Amino acid sequence: MKINRQIPGDNEGSFDKIDLAILRVLLLDSRKTLQEIGNEVGLSPTSCWTRIKKLEASGVIKRYTIDVDPAKLGYHDSVIVQVTLESHTDETLYDFGRVLATIPEIQEAYLVSGDYDYYIRIAVRDTRDYERLLREKLYKIPGIRHSKSHFVLRVLKETSVPLI
Repeated sequence: MKINRQIPGDNEGSFDKIDLAILRVLLLDSRKTLQEIGNEVGLSPTSCWTRIKKLEASGVIKRYTIDVDPAKLGYHDSVIVQVTLESHTDETLYDFGRVLATIPEIQEAYLVSGDYDYYIRIAVRDTRDYERLLREKLYKIPGIRHSKSHFVLRVLKETSVPLI
């Protein structure tokens, strides 16, 4: 008898413990072969392939990528910037987000609730590079009322979604 444990909040289809096991393997190393994945989760390569295709089709697997060490590429610092905008119209929020998307140093940007409107994570080479980015890019975006910067001293945890 097969027990199908669904992921909470999933309305697109059902995902069981084997699907979660496949996702765990792929999160650690998406270059593994179907044979290697199958060995780890107890399935044939064909069954793994079928399940992976289902996870891709349902949008659970959005893309395959690599994890790059920013420091090895010269980006030794990370800065969290809190931003408040002058206006909160749909057009202002859309325009601000569109401009942020064009700045390569911005790694993540979140529209948030609370005292600030956005939390932005930026990769920079050093403090001078950050000062240049502020002058040449961030402060040229219209509509920023206030910003506050925090240099990341150490990353304590960086992970993907929990697959329990």
